[in-house]
Amino acid sequence: MNSNSLSASPSSTLRRALVLGGGGSTGNAWLIGVVAGLDAGGLDVTRAELTVGTSAGSTAAAQLAGARPSELYEAALAPLPARPRPQAASGHRPDARTAVHDHLDRMQRLIDASGDAAELRRRVGAAARELPGSSDAARQSQWRATVAARLPEPDWPEHEVLLTAIDAESGEPVAFDRHSGVELVDAVAASCSSGFAYAIGDHRYLDGGFRSNAENADLAAGYDRVLVLSPFGGRSLTPIEWGTHLSTQLDALRARGSLVETIFPGRDAEHLFGADAMDLSLRPAAARAGYEQGVAVAARIRPFWT
Repeated sequence: MNSNSLSASPSSTLRRALVLGGGGSTGNAWLIGVVAGLDAGGLDVTRAELTVGTSAGSTAAAQLAGARPSELYEAALAPLPARPRPQAASGHRPDARTAVHDHLDRMQRLIDASGDAAELRRRVGAAARELPGSSDAARQSQWRATVAARLPEPDWPEHEVLLTAIDAESGEPVAFDRHSGVELVDAVAASCSSGFAYAIGDHRYLDGGFRSNAENADLAAGYDRVLVLSPFGGRSLTPIEWGTHLSTQLDALRARGSLVETIFPGRDAEHLFGADAMDLSLRPAAARAGYEQGVAVAARIRPFWT
């Protein structure tokens, strides 16, 4: 955990931002666990004036807007039923770890071929548009229904929520909110669409993790307090010179006057992410790890947040 000095006086006019980073299925469970643990420790961070959600963090942001952290935590502890794996052309059924490794390999090739973050976003968008799901209406509908089933409430909350994505055709960064004319379920589905490009009207969008980094903490610029929960611990595959790393974003926030805290998974939980981020069987363990961490740091975070 890292922070600025906490010498600033508490104020009822503080503008606080909660940033929920991406991290796959286990990342979503860990985020819910951390917020529930903080809540159990007497600190409700869901009352932030702004919540930024990216990929799995966008699902968590929408879930926390519609249900109590304790309810979501209990649900995350329940083992999920096994889902049939897709049959590959070779006749083998790839597991989640193999799929993640393949995704990371593709990403590294695209990064190596790109000169900056903007070019990478365009290349990622072009590659995603070629995938079958990007033009398959049934696959699109199925994904929307899957996301809708995860959300306690279908409507945008009243407080400000930004859910990140990129335009799969132009590569331009996108941040959906309740004024975007996009339903909450579609914004979450776009932000979590790490594979095929998700269609909303005449546009197609891709995972918010491609916007800048898995956290997109830069969207919290101007807020007095910024609390970043990052399942991936700020790690990035892109060159640091591109300026997209979480550390670079946090430096920029601090330079503009924000006080910043980060919560990353502990060493004993790091194995739950990365290649295993899409392993549904690890969700309960990730949720418990997050909860224990949230309880442990609540007392340290409270003076900063309040």
